Amino acid sequence: MFDLLAIGSGPAAWSCALTARKRGLRCAVISAQAGTGWLHKAGQVDNYPGMPGVSGREMLEVFQRQAEAVGTEVIHGVARQIQPAGSAYMTLVGNDIVESRAVALCMGAARPKLLPGEEELLGQGVSWCGTCDGMFFRGKDVAVLSSWHGGVEEADFLSQLCRRVDYYVLGKHDIPGHIAVRPGTPKALAREEGRVTVTTTEGSAAYDGVFVFRPAVSPGAMLPGLAMNGAFITVDRRMATNLPRVYAAGDCTGMPLQIAKAVGEGNVAAISAAEDLSKE
Repeated sequence: MFDLLAIGSGPAAWSCALTARKRGLRCAVISAQAGTGWLHKAGQVDNYPGMPGVSGREMLEVFQRQAEAVGTEVIHGVARQIQPAGSAYMTLVGNDIVESRAVALCMGAARPKLLPGEEELLGQGVSWCGTCDGMFFRGKDVAVLSSWHGGVEEADFLSQLCRRVDYYVLGKHDIPGHIAVRPGTPKALAREEGRVTVTTTEGSAAYDGVFVFRPAVSPGAMLPGLAMNGAFITVDRRMATNLPRVYAAGDCTGMPLQIAKAVGEGNVAAISAAEDLSKE
């Protein structure tokens, strides 16, 4: 059980974790794929005080080392779902559940582009979590649509339960030879006669279930009931969302998309979490 779980691996998350540890909270950062964010790819950053001329990768490495030096734990994986459980939150990371008293959403501004029909069919044959929903499709035919290597692990897991697992590529990633890759790029999902049809550039096929995996999940889909303003999370001056003990910081809260803003918001989110948890 962590006191605070920061989801993301950018400046807001590391700032949040650093302040949380200084406030005596047990804190962990959930870090997905390394090297995919815009800051990691920045060759030189000149407008962050105290660190002139460093690359984005170097800056992030310094932030992470500093957070880890004070006791922040790092969990590698993608946070897919967050569910309240009494006075705590249960976060699904890969095939594991991480429990925390509070959550800080610091995953940046990226909003995955969903396939037509995908969001509408969630829970109706479409899932974003093999561990959660795989048992419902034991002995049945399923498709895995994936844009990253995490989908390979999920496909291997589902192959132990399902009669057939077809793999479709949404984005370039390494795929081992034992994975049955179907031709064509998925373009849409639809429910027809009790099954889900995957339409691709090469045709279509129907399945009992379809699992979609990406290295990021939109905040509103990750945490049901979270108030959003378009693609951004709605917060107050304390970086608190509309949900109890859930905070947000960084690019996911809106413009301007700046490192200094992200660091400041991460700091405020941790302070607010510490204050709120001390009252319980």
